[in-house]
Amino acid sequence: MPSENTNGGAGPVRQAMDLGALQAVMIDPATVETAEWVRWKCRFGCGGYGSSLVCPPHTPLPDQTRRLLDGYSRAVLFEAPTGKAKEIAVVLERQLFLDGHHKAFGLGAGPCSLCEECRFDRGCLHPRKARPSMEACGIDVFTTVRRHDMPIEVVRSREAPQHYYGLVLID
Repeated sequence: MPSENTNGGAGPVRQAMDLGALQAVMIDPATVETAEWVRWKCRFGCGGYGSSLVCPPHTPLPDQTRRLLDGYSRAVLFEAPTGKAKEIAVVLERQLFLDGHHKAFGLGAGPCSLCEECRFDRGCLHPRKARPSMEACGIDVFTTVRRHDMPIEVVRSREAPQHYYGLVLID
């Protein structure tokens, strides 16, 4: 089994923090909540729906995501600065992969912003950077984050604080 000590002695939580996460915790993927309603909110409420290969309807369904999660015994859940969840998830995923965690896989927050327009018919231009959001795969971020005593609230105004989360599955 790969060592918990990676990146100069720092474990995955420390690595997430070193990459700019505001906070990070190691969790059991069994505590990640999936639900059908989440993708419905994407479809009927998000302007990014259908806009890229990492947004619904092109992403896994909640039951497929549940099966994926059930194949892991640990993950890092982290809060990221605005617009940084996917970036941190991708870099952390790569660091963990290179450390011997061959199953490492990251998920971020929000729609893809790597290209102005997605090349659906020709494939992704950035497959090493493009990752779906947790929501796009049917993960109930509110329930999951609250289970781990991390802050998240409904944003009622543009001035209200917003919290963005990412998840990296490890083993």
